[in-house]
Amino acid sequence: MITPKIRSWHEVGKPVGVEGAEVGDAVAIKIENINVLSRATSSGTDEAQSDYFESDPGIDSYCPNCGTKNPDTYLDGTGENAVKCKNCDSPVVPFKMPHGYTMYFDRKREFGITIDENLSSEISKNADKYSNLTPEGMQHSINAFAKHDMPGVPARVIPMVGNIGTVPAMDMPSSHNAGDFAQFLLGAKHEFACTEDELDNRTDAHMDVNEVREGAVVIAPVKTKGAGVYIGDVHAMQGDGEIAGHTTDIAAEVEVTVDLIKNLNNLGPIILPNIEDLTPLTKPYTASEREKINKDAQSIGLDNIEDEMYPIQMIGSGADLNSAAADGLNKLAELLDYSLDEVKNRVTINGDISIGRAPGVVNITMLTPISKLENINLADLVKEHYNN
Repeated sequence: MITPKIRSWHEVGKPVGVEGAEVGDAVAIKIENINVLSRATSSGTDEAQSDYFESDPGIDSYCPNCGTKNPDTYLDGTGENAVKCKNCDSPVVPFKMPHGYTMYFDRKREFGITIDENLSSEISKNADKYSNLTPEGMQHSINAFAKHDMPGVPARVIPMVGNIGTVPAMDMPSSHNAGDFAQFLLGAKHEFACTEDELDNRTDAHMDVNEVREGAVVIAPVKTKGAGVYIGDVHAMQGDGEIAGHTTDIAAEVEVTVDLIKNLNNLGPIILPNIEDLTPLTKPYTASEREKINKDAQSIGLDNIEDEMYPIQMIGSGADLNSAAADGLNKLAELLDYSLDEVKNRVTINGDISIGRAPGVVNITMLTPISKLENINLADLVKEHYNN
């Protein structure tokens, strides 16, 4: 977000094609490993600078001094004015950070701790080194800002992937590939502008859901031939909602395995989280619980009990959290061939809705009968995931 040449709020890796993937299919992306490479990072709240962009500070920024659009830039010194226009040498950062911090990680990447002015200043002088950015990357290290507004705060390192999935069916910035941030494209003055109907081309890869971590599976919709699997925006840790708007972005190696699922026709990402990330209501029933359920059901004359159920999470996104919840519930109803009212009741007693990101991404968890998973050819994948 501090590198005007990048026409997105963050970088992602180049998309990788999946042989045989066609529109209407899905790809199951299992996160095998996340290796944190950064030794330090910086984050905080943001404030857009209206004199530095037309309609979107991360897409169509310009240098207010010379007028160059999305100028090439370089780092000169440290602090929020360190990013300079190569054409005229003026500061050109479309965002300020009203309150921010620099976080240093231990060698095992188990904890991070926010540091003071002296340490953040030292790190800012070698910003790229501590970020451990790849040579192919274009971004400036945020460590150059030397922010230190809340030193001495520790945090557990639980790395997760904020942007993972498949390319959308239209050209859009990777950061806007979700229903909330895609709102900035409506009526925009740049070439990525789109209409409300065109937002359906998104794949919601930029979900910022903290369950998307090592061991989880993301079942992403295929909306272009070859799928185009990509990964980026890895975070060292993030609470539900990413409420500051930003968190501890890091350089990382992410190892995944990808399997093609034909004709799933899921309209958005489905997540199979780690079982320890599930709430008590949404965990699969144990063998002893199933035995008790069936015994009690038989005692009152009930047959055909849905005792074998497994949780799936549907991502919903929209302009706000209510819109996101409605989006996810409708997608879940269509996927499983339930009425919307039945999905609402099932999510109420056997599920939950969590905030992925404010303003408008949610993940809706629902215990789903094995018969429904069999109907959409997900039963084997889901059972293998939760029974391992």
